[in-house]
This record gives sequence, C-alpha cells and structure tokens, in this order.
Amino acid sequence: MMSKKKYMIMLLCMLFGLTAYSQKSKYQLSSHILDISKGNPAPDVKVDLEKLMPNKQWVIVASEKTDNSGRIGTFLETGKVDNKGVYKLKFYTESYFLNQKIETFYPFIEVVFEIKDDKHYHVPITVSPFGYATYRGS
Repeated sequence: MMSKKKYMIMLLCMLFGLTAYSQKSKYQLSSHILDISKGNPAPDVKVDLEKLMPNKQWVIVASEKTDNSGRIGTFLETGKVDNKGVYKLKFYTESYFLNQKIETFYPFIEVVFEIKDDKHYHVPITVSPFGYATYRGS
C-alpha cells in the first residue's frame, strides 16, 4: 500500500506536468530551409512574416531566425486571434550565402500564401545559390 506522502508527491508531480503541458503555446505556421547545394539545413537565416492588410499594405507581424536544424516553428500563436489571411514569408538568403563566401542570385526569397482555416500550415523552401523551390508541407 502506498503511503500518503508518496501518494501526495506523485499527485503533485502529475499536476505540475499537466500545468506545464497546458501552458505550452501552439503555433499555426512553421517553416524550414534546406540548402540543397549541401544537403543540409540552413541555420541562422532571418525570416520575416508579413500579412497583407485590407488597405493592401504589407505589415511585418513576426521576425525570427532559423535554428540549427533550419526550422522556425513559432509563427502565429493559436487561440489568441483569427490568423486567416494572406501572408508572405521573406527569407533573407543573401547573408546566409555570403557567410559561406558564396555568391547568390537571390538576395531574398518571398513566398506568398493564404491561410483559410485553423489547420497547421508548414511552408518550407529548398534553396541553392541560383535556385529555390517551395511547397505546402505537413
């Protein structure tokens, strides 16, 4: 039979775990960059997220840098506001290639897309100094 002290400790641990889990934010939009000239992720690339406003002006709503795995998973927190609309991810690729002493044709890459529902959207790019591709990921 479990003692009251052990039972209380176990109960507190479970409650703490549930509280920590419930406080973790969820995000609707993620992205990543794969440098296909090397077959590796592209870390430390600045990416702006812009939203097209009703007056047809683009407004920056977030700015992040890719992590060591070339990913950003923290665009558009869910549950706060309705994230529907037309967006643009602007990937600043020139500095990434210049840091490697490689000339590139594209100083930045813009990908425009529309969020129409509450589902998760993943918008990655593959990049090389003289080409890029994008697709809707999962």
